[in-house]
Amino acid sequence: MADGRDIGDTRLAVIAGLVMIAIYAAQFVAARFSLREHLTATDMAGLRFAGAGAVFLPIVWRRGLATMKALGWRRGLTLAALAGLPYPLIINWGLTHAPAAHAAALCPASIVFFSFLLSLFRESASRRRIIGVVTIIAGLLLFIAPARTGASDVLFGDLLFIGSGAMFSTYAVLVQRWRVDPVTATASVVLLSCLPLPLLYVFAPSGLHAAAGAEIASQIFIQGLLAGAAAMFLYTYIVDRLGSQAASLFLPGVPVATVMVGMVVLGETPLAIQCVAIAIMAAGMGYSAMGRRSTRENLAVSTSAGS
Repeated sequence: MADGRDIGDTRLAVIAGLVMIAIYAAQFVAARFSLREHLTATDMAGLRFAGAGAVFLPIVWRRGLATMKALGWRRGLTLAALAGLPYPLIINWGLTHAPAAHAAALCPASIVFFSFLLSLFRESASRRRIIGVVTIIAGLLLFIAPARTGASDVLFGDLLFIGSGAMFSTYAVLVQRWRVDPVTATASVVLLSCLPLPLLYVFAPSGLHAAAGAEIASQIFIQGLLAGAAAMFLYTYIVDRLGSQAASLFLPGVPVATVMVGMVVLGETPLAIQCVAIAIMAAGMGYSAMGRRSTRENLAVSTSAGS
């Protein structure tokens, strides 16, 4: 019976991962589109959490504040600092300097890389996982190589994307270590991130007055309801079911999907060397995922033999 539940949880996690890939691809492309037009990085972050807050406030009201209080202010603020308002601000800031395909490639690869580094504090790394991460690093370096020799503006955006990956992987590890359920973690991050929004609206530069109502509404839906609420819940759900390292291994599909959508919507085509780098990073992530699956299968076999 337990095995059946495990298989069911794994299937649900896979479905959650595929939906998450589609949401993140839409997020990067939509953000890049509006950032090139009217909206600022703070506008995008504000719309993200305004939309997500509208989703989670009724949930928290219905469930009560007991679960959030149990999490504690210190832990809640830590999670919000890592995956809350600063996180999309950094990504959107990067998108003002670099194309959407850069964000879609570097953010997921960085999450896998930093998830691997953080996992070393809890467990030893297999040879296959080390090879996979080294492959990812090679792809990262190859991807940003044209920016290093060209526009420093793009390189700065790439470094911001890598930094955001470090933040989100730390968030995932803490959620797993503190055993925070997905709804509590996501609701805490979203609602705490809504608190500074009035200050952002008053003091930060904004282009909301120049944007059409349809553009603002679409960004509230994509950045807020989908990326800020649904995708974050899905990722936290995968972490809860499979662990932070396994959750990060669903991300290779994000750059591929974003590149395809970005070419159609934005007219942004990566260089040939960057397409190769994306393939290398995806191979590294996939190789690591195969290694984790083999480890779990061997553990299941040994457990069965022992019983």
